[in-house]
Amino acid sequence: MTITQDQADWFAQTFGQIADNVERALLGKRHVVELVLTAMLSDGHVLLEDVPGTGKTSLARAMGQSVQGVNTRIQFTPDLLPSDITGLSVYDQKEGVFEFHAGPIFANIVLADEINRASPKTQSALLEVMEEGRVTIDGVSRQVGVPFLVLATQNPVEQAGTYRLPEAQLDRFMMRASLGYPDHAATVRILDGAAVATADLSPIITPQALVGMADLATQVYVDALVLDYIARLVDATRAADEVRLGVSIRGALALSKATRTRAASQGRTYATPDDVKALAVPVLSHRLILHPEAEFDGVTQETVVGQVLLDVAPPARREAAV
Repeated sequence: MTITQDQADWFAQTFGQIADNVERALLGKRHVVELVLTAMLSDGHVLLEDVPGTGKTSLARAMGQSVQGVNTRIQFTPDLLPSDITGLSVYDQKEGVFEFHAGPIFANIVLADEINRASPKTQSALLEVMEEGRVTIDGVSRQVGVPFLVLATQNPVEQAGTYRLPEAQLDRFMMRASLGYPDHAATVRILDGAAVATADLSPIITPQALVGMADLATQVYVDALVLDYIARLVDATRAADEVRLGVSIRGALALSKATRTRAASQGRTYATPDDVKALAVPVLSHRLILHPEAEFDGVTQETVVGQVLLDVAPPARREAAV
């Protein structure tokens, strides 16, 4: 079943309204807002690599307000335990039974602040819930919020007292992005009080309707030539001289999902190679492991993906749904 043009138009309009609303609290960061919203509608999660004070918490709260969702924040520290995230069963002496106390992971939008400060054991508590949207405690699986988005942050500058995220966990993030500092014009507007407090944002859509949007995105038509283009890009990352470990099949699937969502956000019923190009760097770059020699020479994951985009020719013609 393919999405209709009327449905695509509604999707694009609603997508724009949500992004506009979030941008009221996060001035000058439209591109990142759209990336995070694309990931959320693609059943994915986002890793924000940024220095403190760039608006990561405001972004998470604004997203939560816009979709009428439950928003929680977990401050990751070295002494944080897995049960502090997922919750635990506590014995009720009066009733004589164990009662489950849900942790902060049971929400629609979870801000995992400075995720690389927690121990690997605690970080691994996120693996199941990020992949399957549920938590298993004492043999019982419990569903977390729907929709469900993990916005994890880490400071790329300060590395003292941090634990590097394992590759298996990095691979579970659909995208990696950076808010960065606002430009001069946006800074002046922020200082002038133009940014709206997140608590004052009006809800745009219900969580149930957002799930409906996500279902529509899966119905976007993707031609075999576009899928072949994605596969060739992924293959090229594995063959690049600077790369020790290329993009996994999970990364290819993530790019395909995000491509569908971006096409719908543009009001189209079909995906194009331009959708793939627009998302390749945020979706693929963090999945690469470079050779130490390449890192020493100043090569970055983003530059490798950028070069792959230059080297791999897109399909010669745009394919639309038939």
